[in-house]
Amino acid sequence: MNVVEFSNVSKKRDEFHLKELNFSIPQGFITGFIGPNGSGKTSTIQMMMDILQVDNGDIFIYGDSHKNHHTKQKIGFVYDELFMYGDFTIKKMKSIIAPLYENWNEEVFHEHLQEFNLPLNKKIKKFSKGMKMKCSLLFALAHEPEFIVMDEPTAGLDPIFRRELLDLLQNLMIREEQTIFFSTHNTTDLDRIADYIVFIHEGRIIFQQSMEQIREQFHVVKGKLEFLDEDIRNLFKGIQETSIGFTALFEGDPILFADFSDELVIEKATLEDIMYFIVKGGQ
Repeated sequence: MNVVEFSNVSKKRDEFHLKELNFSIPQGFITGFIGPNGSGKTSTIQMMMDILQVDNGDIFIYGDSHKNHHTKQKIGFVYDELFMYGDFTIKKMKSIIAPLYENWNEEVFHEHLQEFNLPLNKKIKKFSKGMKMKCSLLFALAHEPEFIVMDEPTAGLDPIFRRELLDLLQNLMIREEQTIFFSTHNTTDLDRIADYIVFIHEGRIIFQQSMEQIREQFHVVKGKLEFLDEDIRNLFKGIQETSIGFTALFEGDPILFADFSDELVIEKATLEDIMYFIVKGGQ
């Protein structure tokens, strides 16, 4: 079952155009949403959250329109910035936010408050970047959402807290069987935790695949320049050349290069490799 389905969704924004987006977010998994900055990730999420109006197409969440108020009650949203009053405390913010949700759970709120080691009565403007992210996650989880949407949640965080956040998300999946949509340009986070990947570039969906499929299909091939001829070049998604050799992205069965095992090095591609070579192409 899919939690979210985009069907031929388009949006024109000034000079930028999101073009006929078709993808889905499967229930009970972590789906990573990747693409370089400016590729359309945040605009896509804003359309899903009904912050930005769709020009054409349809978005369904749990089978209903994404505009349905009851459906929105099932979503926890974590943005890269904390949009809360800086002079307010968590206690004060809770008095405003809690009444908005039918399923607000005070016990869950206090469990996560203690787990995240957040002060209840300290002004939010005095929080560190990591504390603000924990605060955003605290309010997203307290109404026990079935679906968590995260837009660049690790941006600007130090490596220790990034690791802590990823471990927390994995624990949520184990304990609560929640669905998570994780948008980021930092693909190393998703190499660790994602089950599926949706790749967007220049307003178009490049692919949607499981991490298992990605690991089987994408490889980095390295060799000397003399190995490259026009036919070989056409096999690759993108090539990086230096004075001493080349590195290229190949999609398919690497057995194709079995006869050249002494001349080539073949490795499984990371998400960063895939995004780099597809975005840069033959540059």
